[in-house]
Amino acid sequence: MMLVMVFAVTPARKRTPRKKVEDKRVYLVHSDNLHYDQYRNGDAQVLHGNVHFRHNGANLYCDSAHFYETSNSFEAFGHVKMQQGDTLRLTSDYAYYDGNDQLAQARYNVVLKHRKTTLYTDSLDYDRMYNFGNFFEGGKMVDGSSVLSSDWGEYHTDTKMAMFYYDVRLKDKKLYLTTDSLYYDTRTSMAHIVGPSNITSGTSHIYSENGYYNTKTEHSELYGRSIIKDGGKTLVGDSVYHNASDGTNYAYRNVIFKDSVNKNMMTGDYCEYNDSTGYAMATKRAVTIDYSQKDSLFMHADTFKIFTFNIRTDSVYRKIHAYNKVRAYRRDVQAVCDSLVYNSLDSCMTMYRDPIVWNMNQQLFGEEIRVYMKDSTIDYAHVVNQAFSAEQMADSVHFNQVSSKEMKAFFQKGEIRETQAIDNVLIVYYPIDESDSTLIGLNYTETPLMKMFLENRKMKKIWMEKPSGVLYPMSQIPTDKYFLPQYAWFDYVRPLDKNDIFNWRPKKAGSEMKEQKRREIPKRTKK
Repeated sequence: MMLVMVFAVTPARKRTPRKKVEDKRVYLVHSDNLHYDQYRNGDAQVLHGNVHFRHNGANLYCDSAHFYETSNSFEAFGHVKMQQGDTLRLTSDYAYYDGNDQLAQARYNVVLKHRKTTLYTDSLDYDRMYNFGNFFEGGKMVDGSSVLSSDWGEYHTDTKMAMFYYDVRLKDKKLYLTTDSLYYDTRTSMAHIVGPSNITSGTSHIYSENGYYNTKTEHSELYGRSIIKDGGKTLVGDSVYHNASDGTNYAYRNVIFKDSVNKNMMTGDYCEYNDSTGYAMATKRAVTIDYSQKDSLFMHADTFKIFTFNIRTDSVYRKIHAYNKVRAYRRDVQAVCDSLVYNSLDSCMTMYRDPIVWNMNQQLFGEEIRVYMKDSTIDYAHVVNQAFSAEQMADSVHFNQVSSKEMKAFFQKGEIRETQAIDNVLIVYYPIDESDSTLIGLNYTETPLMKMFLENRKMKKIWMEKPSGVLYPMSQIPTDKYFLPQYAWFDYVRPLDKNDIFNWRPKKAGSEMKEQKRREIPKRTKK
């Protein structure tokens, strides 16, 4: 009785759950024929006909096989196929499979199909434990419309990332890329450039050593001073964005846009260019440089814009807009204005709002200045309304001056040949005694029209229509005759060198030019 009571109060022992041991064995599911010949095949079981293995969730099929049960491995021959779930399929002519390492070594006509991505090669080692395969005798991956090939590479089925090395080529609908190293994400269709790469996209050629290309959207993000070239035009920047679908390009920081055909370039910290429309824009310390002449012309403005019309036709022409605080410098000419437009259709550059132009010791301004070019050299200039010209004499005290409603200048091979002052012409001129270079006096003249003809920058002949004037000796010049009413000398505004174009210096308060209102033609009244 006592023994029964002891057993009754003794608590039941809890069973500890047994640890599950993962089954790593390779199972032979089926074979039409099986035989064993130790002398010919060692410890291999020789299988023929509809051979089927199963291992750790994967099914493996082939025409024949050598099964090494002791080493948990087999060799597969003919129509080899490995199926893992619904997403992964590997086929080849031959394969060696190690069940302990879960490694399949597939050879000859190898095809790895994973979801919508297909990899073709002749040598592939696929690691089921870490979910990646690497090929090393050349391979080709097809992902939608993109085809990638290289000498060596690997593909990760868990992350869907692919890496390609040596003689890498990417072909897409509108792009062809060559490089030595490339990463490709099949989930996002994004290619990552990690070395010197050349890309052809339509008429554009791109060089980059670091960047991304989306094969679906055809967008590129390029870094590290990447270069885009298209029909004589080159775009370089710290960061460049290219859209092959519509031809747009965006560049940031230290940007250079060069047009070698027209021999000009734009620089700035932000630039846009469209291959399809020919539109370009630069801002943030933007500069245009014209190097078509012996000396380059440097021009700065807050913003530059280029518009191209009738692109890719024989009647193509462009308009260039520069606006807000325009400053230009070349050794022989300098200029400032608020805004500027150049039209290649008539080769005319028009300067607006307080334009001033300097050449050597001469200054010219008016309400509007138009400069017409011919073969990249100045051909004709026209100052419209409130035209004024001043020439500082050698003594830096006296100034030759001309004011009129408008002025015109005609050039030949870049040299000025004729000038015209038209309507309400006022002239202050100091004739020089050639024997000792002293000033003879002040010649004050009024005329409705003046024409001056020059040769080698020296006056050869002058003609005036019904002039009236007075020559004052130097000692008898009235104080109100030294300067014309419109006189102003804006030397403090003048750009000093190509670096000074960034330093905007406005006119002194009250000296800004005020546009004169023109009288309207009286309207005819019906009687």
